[in-house]
Amino acid sequence: MNYMLKDENAIYYECGYSCDNALYLSLGSEAFFITDSRYTIDAQDHVRGANVVIDGDLYGSAVKLLKKAKVRKVIFDPKEWSVAGFEAISTKTKVHFKAMPDFSHKKRIIKSDAELKIIAKAAKLGAKAFSVLAKEFNKKGFGENEFKLTYRAKSILSGLGKYDLSFDPIVAINANAAKPHATPSRRKLKRGDLLLVDAGLKYKRYCSDRTRTVFAEKGFMFKTEQSFSKKKVQKAYDTVLKAHDRAIAKARSGMKAKEVDALTRDLITKAGFGEYYVHSTGHGVGLDIHEMPYISSRSDTVIEDGMVYTIEPGIYIPGEFGIRIEDMVAMVDGRARVL
Repeated sequence: MNYMLKDENAIYYECGYSCDNALYLSLGSEAFFITDSRYTIDAQDHVRGANVVIDGDLYGSAVKLLKKAKVRKVIFDPKEWSVAGFEAISTKTKVHFKAMPDFSHKKRIIKSDAELKIIAKAAKLGAKAFSVLAKEFNKKGFGENEFKLTYRAKSILSGLGKYDLSFDPIVAINANAAKPHATPSRRKLKRGDLLLVDAGLKYKRYCSDRTRTVFAEKGFMFKTEQSFSKKKVQKAYDTVLKAHDRAIAKARSGMKAKEVDALTRDLITKAGFGEYYVHSTGHGVGLDIHEMPYISSRSDTVIEDGMVYTIEPGIYIPGEFGIRIEDMVAMVDGRARVL
């Protein structure tokens, strides 16, 4: 199979190294990692299974290699390429370029045992960071606004710079938590507030992802058992937790992704909150924070052992509050195992 890659994580998956200016070609029995001279030493030290080509003109180098190999068809993922980058290659050769969206994601959908161990480690580090974060927020968080709280979350999640973050953390209080991807505001954390935190870190480039919603009283922890002062909030929270637990308990290899989604959606709808569940049940996690499989009501993807994805049902009532509880699971021996 002949294919070319531009996305950093797609390239890393193939050869164990990537950088912000590289191109990967797989042509028959040979593969080529093309980059510029800034990365010569690292590329030569870390690239495996591919010839390292140093050239300031990545696209020109790729054209030369394609002409030399005399291949007729090359697969590419249009989501990875800019129009200018793709045309710099495609207009200079007679090769037929076949578009295959999510080409690398489909290759990576089943994780190896080695990948599962790394992802499990990332999840454990993320959970530990949440425990440290709870202590930090209890000590210094009350009276601070969401900007300051997010800054503290970034520092703790990264281990003071030791780890990259999977994404910018979401730290949202009360009504701001009703936005699934809330951005920080000047709202300050007070005792008795609802606090939602969605965050993750990377371990050996693999992501973790976790969300907890808590009643921010003195000594709170990011655990799933929570008692809220308002009955409506408590009912919504208990509903989300039941949906979360149900999906994890009942997900099976062989089910379609939309059937897993229904495990959370049907319960939340029956409880009267269906209109406030505005996103899918989950998404795959690996080198990218969002990858296949997507656990949505429209997905016919068959769940298989080795897949890793999130279970993250939520209820979001505009102007009032939002609740989400999220854990990562791996399919092992036909069942979902929390990482």
